[in-house]
Amino acid sequence: ELSNGYPIYCAPAGDRHSRHNLTGGSLLDSDPDVQWAGVDAGFTPQPGILRAPDVCVASPPAEAGEWIPGVPPLAVEYADKGQNETDLKIKIQELLAAGTRYVWVVRLTGPQRVEVYTKNRPRRLLSATDTLEAPGILRNPIPVQALFDRKEAHRVTLRNLLQREGYEDLDAVRREGRTEGKIEGKIEGKIEGKIEGKAEGKIEGRIEGKAEGKIEGKLEGEREGRLKTQIAILLRILTTHGIVPGPETEARIRGCRDSEQLDTWIGKATANEWQGL
Repeated sequence: ELSNGYPIYCAPAGDRHSRHNLTGGSLLDSDPDVQWAGVDAGFTPQPGILRAPDVCVASPPAEAGEWIPGVPPLAVEYADKGQNETDLKIKIQELLAAGTRYVWVVRLTGPQRVEVYTKNRPRRLLSATDTLEAPGILRNPIPVQALFDRKEAHRVTLRNLLQREGYEDLDAVRREGRTEGKIEGKIEGKIEGKIEGKAEGKIEGRIEGKAEGKIEGKLEGEREGRLKTQIAILLRILTTHGIVPGPETEARIRGCRDSEQLDTWIGKATANEWQGL
């Protein structure tokens, strides 16, 4: 980096520092109101100054492969073992003087804590149970713990990503899933019910139709049998009495389907009162 034209040596991040850079950058980048976030991005507010915060949030740059003019509104520095405190102090001052609104210094040694720097205000010290806010830059507050604990960082990141998709949190997704499941279940249930009902109806209809058909067929058969018997009796009685019906009379007798009429004719023939038809 450069400060007033003088180069400042910046050693590569160690294992702990690099891991926090990654989780912290992902966490800030996921906030619903953040359009651009970077890691070790170089900002040059004026000639002779080049500063690269560990993590930052800024307006989307041109991405032309050059240093970014100005400074980010939010800068995060991870201070690990071997941190040069004098260089860090100068870096914070230069960023705030150039327009950075918040500088968060995350202390990776000793008790978990974050120092919050703003222009013309005293430094604030937050513990692991506190939350960080950056109004106008971040929509959601960030638990200090999320800057130290990877699992907590993932939890907050997930919440942010869900909000980007229109869900308040994971519970909202679950509620929508249950609602959609109920609707789909009702639709599928109705369709299956109609199909099963139709199939059952066909089966029941066939069974009932077959049974009714048997009964009706039996009754019709019995009726036809009775008519044939009545016709045969009438013709036999007439023959016994020496009466031979003509073709038309016999055809009318055999074509009669009125059981009561046949009984009447049988009665007349038996009483020898047959006068013809």
